[in-house]
Amino acid sequence: MAKNYFIAMSGNIGSGKTTAAKLLNRSLGLDLYDEPVVDNRFLAKYYADMPRWSFTLQMEFLLKRIRHLEQIGQMTRSSVQDRTLHEDPEIFAKYLHGLGFLTDDELDLYFDYFHRLSKDVVQPDLVVHMHIGDVDMLMERIKERGRVEEQNIKREFLAGLEAYYTTFVQVCEHKYGLKVLQWDASKVDIRTPEGGELFVSKVKEALPGLA
Repeated sequence: MAKNYFIAMSGNIGSGKTTAAKLLNRSLGLDLYDEPVVDNRFLAKYYADMPRWSFTLQMEFLLKRIRHLEQIGQMTRSSVQDRTLHEDPEIFAKYLHGLGFLTDDELDLYFDYFHRLSKDVVQPDLVVHMHIGDVDMLMERIKERGRVEEQNIKREFLAGLEAYYTTFVQVCEHKYGLKVLQWDASKVDIRTPEGGELFVSKVKEALPGLA
């Protein structure tokens, strides 16, 4: 019997989340909830001056993802979200705090909002984690897709994020009780017909009866 599921993508910048989410949208007819980066009012400012705009951008992402999850919770169709809600607190907020771009009080305030806003939202039936451990490959993919606001991302910044991502699957499974499908995007390119077909089949195996 067909079932409706909620899938959320995770992975470092440039790991292929957006490509994977759009592939699931096309192949399986899942409703797509894009990561709110297009026309984001703070993203370009953030990459130009992270200490000034880190807290503002994190709050912007939190509010937009919560809105998406509220919509997903009311849907009667399967859906896919381009980046999990959980990456914001567990990776980006903590990393930016470690870099000194969020103060202690800003981090505490962010988590106050996160816990208050997220307590009743729908949780994903499956997190699909896109992994590329090679930071140079991530840099090349970011360059290829050509988002203007991302072109000044430093290799060191991506490497720091990747250090947090090494434990993210465990955080999803043990802290949040989420089911995770890991995909090594450095070995199988889902942009090829063969790779895309294999990827979709693995997602369907992970969620039997996916509508």
